Amino acid sequence: MSETSRIPVSVEFFPPKTPEGVAKLRTVRQQLYALKPEFCSVTFGAGGSTQEGTFNAVGEILAEGVSAASHFSCIGATRDTVRAQLATLKAMGVKRLVALRGDMPSGYGAGGEFHYASDLVAFIRSETGDDFHIEVAAYPEIHPQAKSPDSDLQAFATKVRAGANSAITQYFYNPDAYFRFVDDVAALGLNLPVVPGIMPITSSTQLMRFSDACGAEIPRWIRLRLHSFGDDTASIKAFGLDVVTGLCEQLRAGGAPALHFYSMNQSTATLALCGQLGLLPVH
Repeated sequence: MSETSRIPVSVEFFPPKTPEGVAKLRTVRQQLYALKPEFCSVTFGAGGSTQEGTFNAVGEILAEGVSAASHFSCIGATRDTVRAQLATLKAMGVKRLVALRGDMPSGYGAGGEFHYASDLVAFIRSETGDDFHIEVAAYPEIHPQAKSPDSDLQAFATKVRAGANSAITQYFYNPDAYFRFVDDVAALGLNLPVVPGIMPITSSTQLMRFSDACGAEIPRWIRLRLHSFGDDTASIKAFGLDVVTGLCEQLRAGGAPALHFYSMNQSTATLALCGQLGLLPVH
């Protein structure tokens, strides 16, 4: 595959909590830069922990010469705190944000001045104009807290109309759900890239736990095969590589504009996938 026809890729990391994790992530990033990612994104700490780890990782990625996107959550935020953080990110040279509502920490009231991600998108646009490329989240298999599929689609449309440039989906293993979502978005007259989020399969228990939490469906045939492997991690990884490579090939053939890899701060699975897809540049 020529470099010009190669589908763009991006990679997501989470902020490590320990100095050892920070050092390990530096090594992982260098390995994944072989993919020449369009950008690397860094999530917020789980459970609404501080942004310091996120901003530090974003700063390191920029210093390494790669475009970085900072996740930006509005739960519990005020206009003043968001304004200050936007100024910090702009001064750092960040050009891309992933604007999210964020998870409600348990026992947390609906505090803050932003109730929905669309409120945050609108505020960022009003404050900073076109300084930032704004990504928003999309849920082809419906947000777990949505009242209905249509209300979820309308919530997505509100985020786009508030000023989003593009969207990244929750991960999924059913490409039909993605293609239907893309068609539904187009039918609403919304014209923006919807980039599929790709989660490599490397551990059965981890995958089940994540998927229960975020509403991603693991098709029965995949679940049963994973279960049948028991503790045979080599078989799980080989099967996972096969399944996710096939998914990516279907998405690419169906016109997906790019692929966004949830790295889980590991390089091996994402590099193996991209090798299978012919996305590793030939030296």
